[in-house]
Amino acid sequence: MVDWPRVAVVGPGAVGSFFGGMLARAGAPVAFVGRPGSTNPHLESVRTRGLAFDGVAIQETIPIEVAEPSEALEGAELVLFGVKTPDTESAAEGIRPHLAPGAVVLSLQNGIDNVERMRTVGVEAIAAVVIVAAAIETPGTLRHRGRGDLVIGDPERPEEARWISELFERAGVPCEVSDAIRRELWFKLIINSMANATSALTRASYRRLTEFEPTWRIALAVAREAVAVARVEGIELDPEELIARGAAIIQGVGEATSSTEQDIARGRHTEIDALNGYIARRGAELDVPTPTNEILWALVKLREER
Repeated sequence: MVDWPRVAVVGPGAVGSFFGGMLARAGAPVAFVGRPGSTNPHLESVRTRGLAFDGVAIQETIPIEVAEPSEALEGAELVLFGVKTPDTESAAEGIRPHLAPGAVVLSLQNGIDNVERMRTVGVEAIAAVVIVAAAIETPGTLRHRGRGDLVIGDPERPEEARWISELFERAGVPCEVSDAIRRELWFKLIINSMANATSALTRASYRRLTEFEPTWRIALAVAREAVAVARVEGIELDPEELIARGAAIIQGVGEATSSTEQDIARGRHTEIDALNGYIARRGAELDVPTPTNEILWALVKLREER
């Protein structure tokens, strides 16, 4: 019998549901955090019927607790933090009073600076790079279409990073510990920015974006601009290696559409400010031209307003 720590999932959307579901399936006591008074259809379905996991190799229903923050976070040793990037500070501030002493918070978010933003409201977290194609297509059902692995790291908390990695590996989730997590975060940011906005604007799958030469040329321009910005920030990335790895990852998630496309389809605000928008802002601050990223950011923002 393997002992598992108690796990709480803050922001149990597609990413939080996938990784929380994998830990729960392996035997960890997992609770999804629901806001007091909220009537979230996904959480209500999980509460009454469990999480229906419709995966590449897994099709089963996983019982998972759903509770308010004070109850779900009580005694939780690991907190998976998966809220949308615009909600980072408010969500972190909301959970801070309920965190157990010694609890480890793992940020599963898109973007570069979420850990720093959480620190401003008194929550220390470890950064993770998430690679998974998943979506909540109907309440209570997680559709998993590809990948499902993590890269984590914190140079000041290596033992905690190794502990988290071992937990996920035991649950069947590949989890690498990196001593260059900032570089890995930039890599993931660029891969997301290559495909997310274009998928949202065209409703095309990741695979289609790579197969259609004009949209792939846009992706290449996004990557080269972002590599130039990262270089000025002191992060060296080989553009050809990045493009090759990025193409493999994007093709590997196949027929899925981007999270940005899913947000727009559901009438929600996207994370585009933390993707192409972040690259464009940093480029402007560092005097590095990023016209392709700025155009994609502007077009997605216009779609949000509509």
